[in-house]
Amino acid sequence: MTSDLLAPLDLAFWNIESERHPMHLGALGVFGAHSPTAGAHAADLLAARAAAVPGLRLRIRDVWQPLAFGSAARESDPDFDPLNHVRLHAPTADFHAVAGRLMERPLERGRPPWEAHVMPGEDGVSFAVLFKFHHALADGLRALKLAAGVLDPVDLPERRAPRAIEPPRGLLPEMRKLPGLLPGLVRGALSDASRALDIGASLARSTLGMRTVSALTAPSSGTRRTAGVVVDIDDVHRVRKTVGGTVNDVLIAVVAGALRRWLDERGDGSKGVAPRALVPVSRRRPRTAHPQGNRLSGYLIRLPVDEPDPLRRLDTVRTAMIRNKDAGPNRGAGAVALLADHVPALGHRLGGPLVGHAARLWFDILVTSVPLPGLGLRLGGHELREVYPFAPLAPGQALAIAISTYRGRVHYGIVADGRAVPDLDRLAYAVSAELSTLLAACGG
Repeated sequence: MTSDLLAPLDLAFWNIESERHPMHLGALGVFGAHSPTAGAHAADLLAARAAAVPGLRLRIRDVWQPLAFGSAARESDPDFDPLNHVRLHAPTADFHAVAGRLMERPLERGRPPWEAHVMPGEDGVSFAVLFKFHHALADGLRALKLAAGVLDPVDLPERRAPRAIEPPRGLLPEMRKLPGLLPGLVRGALSDASRALDIGASLARSTLGMRTVSALTAPSSGTRRTAGVVVDIDDVHRVRKTVGGTVNDVLIAVVAGALRRWLDERGDGSKGVAPRALVPVSRRRPRTAHPQGNRLSGYLIRLPVDEPDPLRRLDTVRTAMIRNKDAGPNRGAGAVALLADHVPALGHRLGGPLVGHAARLWFDILVTSVPLPGLGLRLGGHELREVYPFAPLAPGQALAIAISTYRGRVHYGIVADGRAVPDLDRLAYAVSAELSTLLAACGG
């Protein structure tokens, strides 16, 4: 059996997981059905095709050799059985209700950490598939490639990060080559600890004067709800062309406005609310040494929820994103994930739970974009009509929003702690309403 060690960030995701905070990504795809048996046929097809995808055979095991003590590695599972990963559920009228319950269940760590749940629709003309991939196995781009391996064959264009950024080199790989570098490793760790303290102090200062919101700070219940909303990409472009900025700026500003509308409607109020949003940034390069792993940094911005004017909200988001892009994803508080490259494997294992809980001090909400091909995807000839990406909730987080554009429409996938956010459907509706408000403000 061949195996490869997890990259530092993958190892961090593997170790911060807990029963109440499973660290898997998800995607809920809704397909049109040609017959009431389409869902059962799709489950059979997924199982048959999964057997031929090498990346879906990979499990993660602990490593205790001296030069990688406390690490973990991917290796092919000799007992891999796709029937342990593909499951057919009873017909349902509410795909998101089922998806929420499934997203709260951790993946089994002793076998390849992924699942595909097929849900036939009670209407007989649709079915849905919920894919779950552990974040240590794949980031959004890698998960897309793995899922594409079990869908009908299409020519998927290679997706690249917008800018090729040389990742920082940690000391651990050098230590494997030159054991005598231990003093340098210690000095580097102390330097990184100092940097982490500086970032933590900066984040603590940034929270002063800002009101917290119970829905974003409530203790974890371990439950999950999901919701989805679809908007027209042409409407997003109308706003962008009128006021400037990027499509992503508009999509993030829509989130800020939706949160404002939702908080006001539920009685929490939006005055003085400006939650910190982590916006992940891909650092993936062609022919990277870790094609299966995560290559991520991030931007950190304040969502101007307390700003009543929709165009000013968009301008604030645009200005913050320009500032982040000028600095680059290797700098700023959003780049704290890069510190994972400098932490020894055993440090990840021992400090994983503590690092996970520190996420609450780092950001309040995750807003991420997951790229999808513009081509129409199918499963067993059934057309993929909607696709909602789901991000994991780290300890201390109650809400995460992932966004994908597919065939001319933008899909917002929303995951929340079920007890902290029981009215998630109202937030989803607020997303659609906010884009209409922006259009009206632009004279559209």
